[in-house]
Amino acid sequence: MRCYLHALLICILLAVFSSLYVLNQLASSLDAQDERTLGKPQGVPQSGRHATGCNPLPVSHWNPYWRQPADVCGVNCLLESPHRERLNTKTSKDERMHLAVVACGPRLEETLVMLKSAVLFSTKLLHFHIFAEDHLHESFKEALDSWPAEIQPQFNTTTYPITFPRDNAAEWKKLFKPCASQRLFLPLILKDVDSVLYVDTDILFLNPVDELWALLSRFDASQLAAMAPEHEEPRIGWYNRFARHPYYGATGVNSGVMLMNMTRIREKRFKNDMTSVPLRWDEMLMPLLQKYKLNITWGDQDLLNIIFHHNPESLYVFPCLWNYRPDHCIYGSNCQPAEQEGVFILHGNRGVYHDDKQPAFRAVYEAIQKYPFGESMARALLLPLEAALQTTKHTYCGRASHLFTQRLQRSARHSPPSHRQQRPPGPRVGINGSPSVVSEQNAL
Repeated sequence: MRCYLHALLICILLAVFSSLYVLNQLASSLDAQDERTLGKPQGVPQSGRHATGCNPLPVSHWNPYWRQPADVCGVNCLLESPHRERLNTKTSKDERMHLAVVACGPRLEETLVMLKSAVLFSTKLLHFHIFAEDHLHESFKEALDSWPAEIQPQFNTTTYPITFPRDNAAEWKKLFKPCASQRLFLPLILKDVDSVLYVDTDILFLNPVDELWALLSRFDASQLAAMAPEHEEPRIGWYNRFARHPYYGATGVNSGVMLMNMTRIREKRFKNDMTSVPLRWDEMLMPLLQKYKLNITWGDQDLLNIIFHHNPESLYVFPCLWNYRPDHCIYGSNCQPAEQEGVFILHGNRGVYHDDKQPAFRAVYEAIQKYPFGESMARALLLPLEAALQTTKHTYCGRASHLFTQRLQRSARHSPPSHRQQRPPGPRVGINGSPSVVSEQNAL
């Protein structure tokens, strides 16, 4: 009988040690796999610690949690190890809406008004990626930090230097407008961002960003970007009359509002007219510029038209109400979707916010610029705007200006409560704020 007990005890000990050995090998293999494929988990701070203060050391038989230093997780070390962090990283979804803009020269104020319009009506958290010349970084920080406290939780901000490939930086920077071609390199700079909405500085949101962001879910398996047509009416189209290069569709596309699934852009091999071999995004840009630089007028927008001419299946085309420009009303209204639903995004290209050529566009810009956060939108935004628009009826766009307020009225009614509440007595805050602005140096 005693022999049987000894044998049973030995079996139990062997089973325990075998289990510990298996757990040790499992932990070691997970660490090795992570080093080869994942690198550092996205959710782990740069300091190497979890947000809870737990030091993410490997969990194994040789360093069980009761023998770890005091700062190592001790409640349930297996669940609070880096493997749990990686699991959360894989399964969690980034709920932020990423909005990118490029500001060079005298574009500070215009960019701030655009960001303000995005915050006013959106409900999900916004992350602003601001690419700006170095001397503008502090100005953006000061301006955004001055927004009221109740607005700041609605967004966060990261500023970046203007960054082009070192070998051809000067050529890219002077293409069309200063820094405009920076948008072409967003997939290569924002490597950890899955999708982004790029907009020009002269954009005004009259509708929640959420609804445009939702178009990402409508992409089919081939589509990786979305833009609006350059023209609705071919008789006044630019590309179909003057372009000396390939362009998308019947009238080309306008890149002032561009929704991108950058993960797909980074992964795709693009058909092109330079080689029979499909090229990655980063392989294609410079050869494309070298081939067409003497034939393009609108810089990076022309390059995008060339790319999607050869890859039309990759583009989702949204209607003109998401990118409404003076061309849609200067010769009479020619954006039928806006006639039915109103204008969702106003695009004041050609500087119309700052001159008297299109006073209806300028009236919308100045109304949003002057609106104090927290005041009644009906009284402090819509009423002054409607009064100003009445003075623009002598222009074609002024006669279509009811399309500007149609969607704006709905957006004001459904804006987040923090934007509709009455501000307490005291000094009014202008357009400027953000909880944090962090400069990041990125090189291609």
